[in-house]
Amino acid sequence: MATTAHAAHHATSKHAGKATPRPTQHKAVQKAKVNGPSYGLTPQVTGLADELAQQHALPVAWVRQQLSEARRLNGVPQLVLPPPVSVPKNWRAYRERFIEPRRIDAGVQFWQTYRSALTRAEQTYGVPAEMVVGIIGVETFYGQNMGNYRVLDALTTLTLDFPAAHPRAAERQAFFKSELGHFLVQLRQQSRNGNTAPITGSFAGAMGWPQFMPSSIHKFAVDFDGDGTIDLRNSPIDAIGSVANYFKAFGWQTGMPTHYPVRFDETRLDKPTLLAPDIVPSFSVSSFLAKGALLDGDAIQHAGPLALVEVFNGDDAPSYVAGTENFYVVTRYNWSSYYALAVIELGQAVKAALPNAGNATSAAR
Repeated sequence: MATTAHAAHHATSKHAGKATPRPTQHKAVQKAKVNGPSYGLTPQVTGLADELAQQHALPVAWVRQQLSEARRLNGVPQLVLPPPVSVPKNWRAYRERFIEPRRIDAGVQFWQTYRSALTRAEQTYGVPAEMVVGIIGVETFYGQNMGNYRVLDALTTLTLDFPAAHPRAAERQAFFKSELGHFLVQLRQQSRNGNTAPITGSFAGAMGWPQFMPSSIHKFAVDFDGDGTIDLRNSPIDAIGSVANYFKAFGWQTGMPTHYPVRFDETRLDKPTLLAPDIVPSFSVSSFLAKGALLDGDAIQHAGPLALVEVFNGDDAPSYVAGTENFYVVTRYNWSSYYALAVIELGQAVKAALPNAGNATSAAR
């Protein structure tokens, strides 16, 4: 999900097409989850409403009304808690959820339908089509799973009832309160345009084909179809341009690979030092090699810093890659090396499956 703290998967974010120009509204929108009482005009709600109205120059009475009508989603606070540490991470199992035939087939259809927009996004922002296709495929299965939680309910719940058991409860609650403020601005604009349909998304408030959080919509979403409106829920073309713009804003470097294969010289290996910065590229190639990493081919000539990225495979040995600055950019969408690798590999798999793969929009990077 695009957080920038990009939430949903994003919820824990250290952060979640036809040939017609615009698909019809998804059934999930008509069946939004509502399972708790309205918050009402309690002192807690009016205090929050007054604070957000002042911060975002919104009418106080209108904000109070919106928040008082928001419903508590009883299961959502539990969903934002970290998974039990006893559950072993498994890259192979994670990968199988995304790099699988149905999703690849849907990605091929998406690429063929929106080839022109993908080409234009690459030309405009320098981001390969396969990266945009990978993001949208992992996030929403190409628009099939955009979430059926009312965003107003989800963000109000996570602002007023964030679980105290979360290890970073204060920080995360503040994040969702900020997102609620941005969302109210967008909801106000929608209502001014005469659209009163509920806005739905993930349990963490991420929306549309690319699952942008409200602050990411504010900062990075673009009107890529040129109709005068930014609409990430009903315009895949706006989603394509917005994802590419997001990557560019976080420093995507055109032509740079996301990662390289890496091996080790066990006699010289200083793995603790190499792993210390986590996924933040911190080592020059010479420093990387000096600490016992082994690179081949183009990786030896890489000009920027590298990170040793480790992913676990359950009870089997971990896997490793040498991540570049572009790999780090992918993790700005969701702070997870597993997520980044899934996005990259799904995009590559879809590209390879195109009927005219040799003439695909962009060369693999």
